[in-house]
Amino acid sequence: MWISPPGNLHASTLVRLQAEDPPAPTLALLAAVALHEAVSLHAEGLWIKWPNDLTAAGAKLAGILLERQSNAVIIGFGVNLAHHPDLPGREATSLKALAGVAPDAAVFAETLAEIFARWLGRWRHEGHAPILAAWRAAAHPIGTALNTSEGDGLFDGLDDSGALKLRLADGSVRTIHAGDVFLI
Repeated sequence: MWISPPGNLHASTLVRLQAEDPPAPTLALLAAVALHEAVSLHAEGLWIKWPNDLTAAGAKLAGILLERQSNAVIIGFGVNLAHHPDLPGREATSLKALAGVAPDAAVFAETLAEIFARWLGRWRHEGHAPILAAWRAAAHPIGTALNTSEGDGLFDGLDDSGALKLRLADGSVRTIHAGDVFLI
């Protein structure tokens, strides 16, 4: 795992896909679960926002980007440890703001790498069902208001593939596989 200079964490890891692995898109949920577990060692009240942002009281604390290249997925983690950006129209926070102290970036990265490896092992040996269960347990609650490219609606959970279910005002449910999602 590569880490950034002190202050905040920008780390990445590479997962080489194997033929028997669960669907690669579920790695986004796996990464979110691992990150949630690592950050929860330092602060409480964290939620995962679909598919893989970490929030505290609606403010973004961390995000994950994934990029597939052939038979590998590069997973990048960004965590506001000591500082957070001032973004117009978007709240952000840091672990220091939440807990009063920022963890050491290198120690945090090592802990995250260990937790990620454990979840990756479960994903490979047990499939993505335990990942989905852990994600659901750490996510914002059913009924949370969301803004998406499909319109505004309420979070209605995940389907078995990890796609977001959005309940629209007319009662219909849209399944969203990709796109930006914002808490309202």
